[in-house]
Amino acid sequence: MQGSDHWENVYRNKQFDAVSWYAPHLSESLRLIQELCPDSTASVIDIGGGESTLVDDLLRSNYLDVSVLDISATAIDFTRQRLGSKAQDVSWHVGDITQYDFGSKQFDLWHDRAVFHFLTEPAARSAYVELVRRSVKPGGHVLMATFGPDGPLQCSGLDVVRYDDKSLHDEFGEGFQMLGSEMAEHNTPMGTRQQFLYCWCRA
Repeated sequence: MQGSDHWENVYRNKQFDAVSWYAPHLSESLRLIQELCPDSTASVIDIGGGESTLVDDLLRSNYLDVSVLDISATAIDFTRQRLGSKAQDVSWHVGDITQYDFGSKQFDLWHDRAVFHFLTEPAARSAYVELVRRSVKPGGHVLMATFGPDGPLQCSGLDVVRYDDKSLHDEFGEGFQMLGSEMAEHNTPMGTRQQFLYCWCRA
């Protein structure tokens, strides 16, 4: 995955609804979060949540402990401004997920839509998984959404890794119990369709 300069350039030079991963609402993600973690007091983190409206929908669904991490400060600032006074109800984190540390904070649910598939180097994926191990409570859930087997080979000018449920779960390995998976089709603002794999497991 490219560093912050690449993503700052993307978010500074493209409208929020012009990037290929944009959706007005992440309906699949929200539905699965509500199914896996219906308790509104649960701690939920959205990895790569930058300009996504998922945080809006989580707050609207009365989740009380919501965190968002993105590598782009520009993306985070945009969403904080959009939320207005509600932004104070969210814990905001800016940093590279492969080098980040949440300290003693642990989460009941970890959500990632379209970050992990940018990690083309095994060392980066290992660092990511190790952070998940440290940061998700025992018995908590990990909800991942990546490009599926028939998804794009590149996104935002970068190579990506495509997954099926087995190959994605193999990246996480022992200590994670796979609970389910499904395919979804994302319609981009450009009118193209992208296959996404949603896969969820228990830590």
